[in-house]
Amino acid sequence: MLPPANRLRSHREFTETVRRGTKVGQRDIVLYIFRVGDNQLVRTGGPRFGLIVSKSVGNAVERHRVSRVLRHAMSCVCRDVDPDVDVVVRALPGAKRASVREISRQAERALTKVNALAGAR
Repeated sequence: MLPPANRLRSHREFTETVRRGTKVGQRDIVLYIFRVGDNQLVRTGGPRFGLIVSKSVGNAVERHRVSRVLRHAMSCVCRDVDPDVDVVVRALPGAKRASVREISRQAERALTKVNALAGAR
């Protein structure tokens, strides 16, 4: 699971990442990836992740299951993400049928796409 240092916690952090980050959609998830600039103090602990699992995904039991799957998938992907990046993962309704492996692959593809876009600039 994700250690506390790798979690987005405040509403402000979520909002900033969703509004200012790069949006990359996949089949079951949407990632908002925001590279934290010089406007913040030096961070330690690596990349931070936040999850959004709305009622469109399913009932409370299904949402909690999807949250656990997303947290596990992000802990697998975490080592490949730059430490100065915040990522918000929004689950789409299809995520309730996806496995940890599928979600991890989709997250890796999205992160690769963002890195390719950043390299092209």
